[in-house]
Amino acid sequence: MKPLAITHTTPTRPTGPAVVLLHSFASTGARDWPAGRWAQPLAAAGREVLVVDLPGHGTSPRIDSAADATTARVLQALAAATEGISTDSTDVIGYSLGARLAWDLVAATRIPVRRLVLGGLSPVEPFAAVDVAAARSAARNGHRLDDPLTAMVLDMATGPGCATDSLLSLVEGLASEPFDPAASAPQVPTLLVGGADDPMSQGIDQLAGHLPQGRVVRVPGDHLGALASDEFRAAALEFLG
Repeated sequence: MKPLAITHTTPTRPTGPAVVLLHSFASTGARDWPAGRWAQPLAAAGREVLVVDLPGHGTSPRIDSAADATTARVLQALAAATEGISTDSTDVIGYSLGARLAWDLVAATRIPVRRLVLGGLSPVEPFAAVDVAAARSAARNGHRLDDPLTAMVLDMATGPGCATDSLLSLVEGLASEPFDPAASAPQVPTLLVGGADDPMSQGIDQLAGHLPQGRVVRVPGDHLGALASDEFRAAALEFLG
């Protein structure tokens, strides 16, 4: 996989671990993590910040086939994107798809993760139930999809600025190595954040059961609202110290 696009913010006086920010599906680093709310205050607090565009998203390379976008391949690309970090340890904040990938980073890569903040995370692999072939056909022909999950994913993948075929290849690749929280639970302090009205993250208490050092916080909002909430930002920054 080609190198991922990152936005790198370096503080004048580094005083703590770097922070890596991983966005949600069909979004971008800049959209989920506006610099004025995240990179700038973190850098002002002495933190080096890397905002990553995940494969097939934003200005990162497009995905040609599902074989290029398995969970293992994506995690390798994330590890490569962090090689320029100058600190000895790293904090990671991920939301939705970004949180799903961040959960596996500790066990699957050599990234020296100190703390994790995982928002909007589902305890199951939603992409495994997506009919990618039907989604591709609907994207080409415009016909209606009967399966609500496949229809929702396609709707996200056809949003403004999205490379639909590339995102569907990512869905197919990740589904081939589905999320298994029991197999790779992070052994570092982890904050799980869920929106009070977000059905996707209602199982975070179940996820916390896999964590030796896990905490759960509920914030206002649905899946998108929780990410944009001041409460999510405040809880994440407080947890990272």
